[in-house]
Amino acid sequence: MNNLLDLSGRIALVTGSSQGIGKGLLSGLADCGAKVVVHYLESENVAQDTVKEIKSKGAEVIKVRSDIRKPEEVECLFGEIEEVLGPVDILVNNVGDHSPKHWEDIDFETWERVMATNFTGTYLCSKRALAKMREKSWGRIINIGYASSGKGLVSAKNFPYFVSKVGVQMFTRMLASDTSGSGITVNLLSPYVVENSDTFPDQIPMGRPARLEEMTNAMLFFIGQDAEYISGSNLEIHGGWLPEKV
Repeated sequence: MNNLLDLSGRIALVTGSSQGIGKGLLSGLADCGAKVVVHYLESENVAQDTVKEIKSKGAEVIKVRSDIRKPEEVECLFGEIEEVLGPVDILVNNVGDHSPKHWEDIDFETWERVMATNFTGTYLCSKRALAKMREKSWGRIINIGYASSGKGLVSAKNFPYFVSKVGVQMFTRMLASDTSGSGITVNLLSPYVVENSDTFPDQIPMGRPARLEEMTNAMLFFIGQDAEYISGSNLEIHGGWLPEKV
């Protein structure tokens, strides 16, 4: 699919892209010709390795450290990108956090950290990116949700994660409505388990997790011309996993 999409001249930021799903998504954007930003918070050495890997493909890439839970650091993040590359055209709000404990065992600091990383960070980055996207009358925002969260998925474990992802889905729909007709689209990708996930369930409907390539192709679909009329959608990449309780 990468060969069908030309993103030359576009500038793409994927939050949390030094490794994992974020790295895979960023690499896919670089393969399409976009100028890309490796964002990280703590893993500077890993981020530098990712920069080298992407540069070896001939892509233009920079790395920027930022705590996206803080408005002032989000402003610095986008300011540095604009100074070096230009305004962000494509934003993928990928960075995420979780706490796989029973809700009664989660302390307040952990609750705040997970909610701020998953939800507040998505809000802050989207708000900052939109300011420039509106000026250009073009932009793509893709948020990362979680499969079945829109169905009211409940679990006593990891509860702040599920709450934050429901919030991200609601935010996606609101933002899509608010930017309708502006040349900007806002959509949601909701995976279940991906090949580089931290843990794997005992049973996966298709017998395997989603491949990074499948996540990337879904993202590129939302960015391409064939999806110009699609905004506010949630594409679940779950291989047939449809519970309402875990």
